[in-house]
Amino acid sequence: MNDTLTSDVTGRRVEVNGEHATVRFSGIVPPVAGLWLGVEWDNPERGKHDGSHEGTVYFKCRLQYSPVCSNYYSKHPTGGSFIRPNKVNFGVDFLTAIKNRYVLEDEPEEEEKEQTVIIGNKPVETIGFDSVVKQQSQLSKLQEVSLRNCAVNGAGDKRGIAQACPNIRSIDLSKNLLSSWDDVIAIADQLKHLEVLNLSENKLRFPSGLPSPTGTFSMLKVLVLNRTGVTWAEVLRCASGWPVLEKLYLESNNIIISERPADVLQTVKLLDLSSNQLIDENQLFLIAYLPRLEQLILSDIGISSLHFPDAGIGCKTAMFPSLQYLVLNDNQISQWSFINELDKLQSLHALSCARNPLTEEGSKDAQTTRQFIIAKIGQLRTLNKCVIQPEERRGAELDYRKAFGNEWKKAGGHQDPDKDRPNEEFLAAHPRYQSLCLKYGAPEDGELKTPQPFLLRNELLTLR
Repeated sequence: MNDTLTSDVTGRRVEVNGEHATVRFSGIVPPVAGLWLGVEWDNPERGKHDGSHEGTVYFKCRLQYSPVCSNYYSKHPTGGSFIRPNKVNFGVDFLTAIKNRYVLEDEPEEEEKEQTVIIGNKPVETIGFDSVVKQQSQLSKLQEVSLRNCAVNGAGDKRGIAQACPNIRSIDLSKNLLSSWDDVIAIADQLKHLEVLNLSENKLRFPSGLPSPTGTFSMLKVLVLNRTGVTWAEVLRCASGWPVLEKLYLESNNIIISERPADVLQTVKLLDLSSNQLIDENQLFLIAYLPRLEQLILSDIGISSLHFPDAGIGCKTAMFPSLQYLVLNDNQISQWSFINELDKLQSLHALSCARNPLTEEGSKDAQTTRQFIIAKIGQLRTLNKCVIQPEERRGAELDYRKAFGNEWKKAGGHQDPDKDRPNEEFLAAHPRYQSLCLKYGAPEDGELKTPQPFLLRNELLTLR
């Protein structure tokens, strides 16, 4: 771009030598003559200062995401730089990016009837079409489009997308130069069949007022907003424009769930909140009544405790009524009480909880830990992506019943049902133990005896 800018570029997203940034300032920076752009880098390690020069503050770096530490933080001492406009790439419009990516390459004239269409990175030979007609035809047939890292900055000419490629159903627009939700709407409003939209790694400004226009996302089922800087309040504000949304990905946005969804997100079946490390169990209760939520991904949120206050020992909670698959990888779960609570989820069938202190891989007790989790969650069918076969469940429950049999007896357990009164402390630590006794029978004394060494001390032999 020339050193003379004809419009206000503050807030625009730009690319410089493969690095992305946001323009925070445009103007003169004495004593050097000429126009400068003050940019805030997505990777603050790329910059040189915090927006000031020789004691004058030209802009301030804002709360931002760092790909280096996978988190958000405020003002950074090296998050900013001043750059000449001709060094900056402001990107291209959507349709230009489509044509650049999905182009026709003609064969030599003597082979005029054979031409090659590049779809993504794959060449496809076609015969008997004029190249221009063929390009128009090919674009109109596109249904799945990937424009990741193609420097897309907006929709471009009004209605140009609708005329050229009206049948697109899935778009990957991750890591581009879109700067606002309005840019997204301008593209999506021309794609009436759009079902899947990935906007990850676009630092977007979301509206503070009115929601999306009715009908823009009327067919949208999958929305990916990972590392976009969206807040929970902004999600709820826009969600009224997603009437049939089924899958919502919000990874790495530093989200705090501040309020319960009211009349929005009611169709969502999968919600990914991974790597939002300010989320705790009380915030999760605010989304606990989404009626169709079947899959909840909570990897790397730092959670260590969980308790459903509406359900006692051996009872089911009314929270998360449809939840079937829960992912808790890379957290701080270290207590069996957390696993006990998961048995209260009435529909839970699959659980992933790898890389927690309780389930450290490579531990000599890893198999025992797996058995105990299976025994503690009665309806579980899959654990850490491995199907639980009926014989594995039976073995796990029998071993669990035996492992804690002596503790059960000391707590007041007895083979005689009339005398079987284990105390509340034992029942709290082992909520399913009584049901396992009903299923397999109470453990007999012979099962609970500690095995004796094969050789007695006076039978040992001395070898030379």
